Amino acid sequence: MEISSFLFPNQEDYPSPNFFSFFQDFDFPATTDTTAAAAEPLPKKRRVDDFDFDLEQVVEQGSLKSVEDILNKFLGFDKEEDKTELKLDWSSQEQFANQSVFDFSNQQSGLIMNEKVKPMAGTNNKRSRQNSAEFISTSEEESQPQQQRRLWVKDRSKAWWEQCNSPDFPEEEFKKAFRMTRATFDMICEELESVVTKKDTMLRQAIPVRQRVAVCIWRLATGEPLREVSKRFGLGISTCHKLVLEVCTAIKGVLMPKFVQWPNDDYKMNEIKHEFQMLSGMPNVGGSIYTTHVPIIAPKVSVAAYFNKRHTERNQKTSYSVTVQGVVDPKGVFTDVCIGWPGSMSDDKVLEKSALYQRANRGQLKDTWVVGNSGYPLMDWVLAPYTRQNLTWTQHAFNEKVGEVQKVAKEAFMRMKARWSCLRKRTEVKLQDLPVVLGACCVLHNICEMRGEQLNPELRFDLFDDEMVPENIVRSMNAVQARDQIAHQLLHQNHAGTNFL
Repeated sequence: MEISSFLFPNQEDYPSPNFFSFFQDFDFPATTDTTAAAAEPLPKKRRVDDFDFDLEQVVEQGSLKSVEDILNKFLGFDKEEDKTELKLDWSSQEQFANQSVFDFSNQQSGLIMNEKVKPMAGTNNKRSRQNSAEFISTSEEESQPQQQRRLWVKDRSKAWWEQCNSPDFPEEEFKKAFRMTRATFDMICEELESVVTKKDTMLRQAIPVRQRVAVCIWRLATGEPLREVSKRFGLGISTCHKLVLEVCTAIKGVLMPKFVQWPNDDYKMNEIKHEFQMLSGMPNVGGSIYTTHVPIIAPKVSVAAYFNKRHTERNQKTSYSVTVQGVVDPKGVFTDVCIGWPGSMSDDKVLEKSALYQRANRGQLKDTWVVGNSGYPLMDWVLAPYTRQNLTWTQHAFNEKVGEVQKVAKEAFMRMKARWSCLRKRTEVKLQDLPVVLGACCVLHNICEMRGEQLNPELRFDLFDDEMVPENIVRSMNAVQARDQIAHQLLHQNHAGTNFL
């Protein structure tokens, strides 16, 4: 089956000024000869890395308190409340001398530098703060055992879906949620299992096939935003969006060739013609064609092409849309669809872009009529009603029968839009992905119709689409004669009604 669619400098170079006040608490010999002192050259500033002293020797020569003050100053603590936050373990000088890092805090509590280190007020030396931070970080890493990293996944509730997937869940509630019975849902899952199944990984288990399909169908059926889908199924919003597109693509690739087919063999076509003739009395009718519009958010490109002038005037609100054109059989099952063309295009222009039009040009619709409304031109294979004024009785009767055939297509589109409410709301799907989603809705509609799924009467609504008469309403003189002949046959065979009177 064919589906048509529209296309500050480096601080290492500067010595840290903190180290020039580092030994200010020690008693150094004073120089009394100021002249000699002035004659001597100033000592060369040493880099921070050039200071090499023995901490054990400092402890033996000086007082313990002074060394503690030195270290507190080194770490950037001047205030008493800051000093109380960090305590040095001076229990063993040998252990202190041999350790490469300082062990802070109480070992019994296991808390190692968990409190925040407050920077010294008025300190502008960035390198001192960096050294302190590196020192504390190293001490913490060596003190605490390494833990294995875990993958963080948000815990979401899947209670609603688990309830729906339970065998004890009522059938009516299941059908209300997914617009189909459990048997039809199971059939779709079996058909798509080989395509949508994913393998488990080391990080997480794959989403089951039934949940994948359910996310897509519930989204199409309700038209609810993705955040609501995420809450219902306990999945991330981006995951839900991805699942909808994946399942819709699988439906288009796997199920569309099976469930959307033009009747190529004579037996099926003759059966369709017979059913339409029993309905309206019109001979050789192979399908009823109709075009509907699906509202969209204003696109970023080609805005004028998608602007729907007729819907804007009627609703008094700026509207943008894409078209869905389809041909149905007497049971309301799609036999051909043309999806995604801009909403500014008329019905006859959309028809010219369809695969059906190409099929007719190849001569595959010989002796077959496709009945349309006044938005379609009269052609050798398209049967349209009379549109001029002052019609005769025969022409009125013919238009009435055309309306009966058109009602089959219009009712089919109404049921499709009623089942899949996403078609009646401005969709969040990107324009380039929209034909796949719309095509999936057409396929799911056919499945429900073929399996006898009844539409909930509460979902029914009045479908209305503007009909714009094409500029060239007659494109074949042979078709004019054929239409007149059919009109007379309907009148003389008493198939014409009197509703127009």
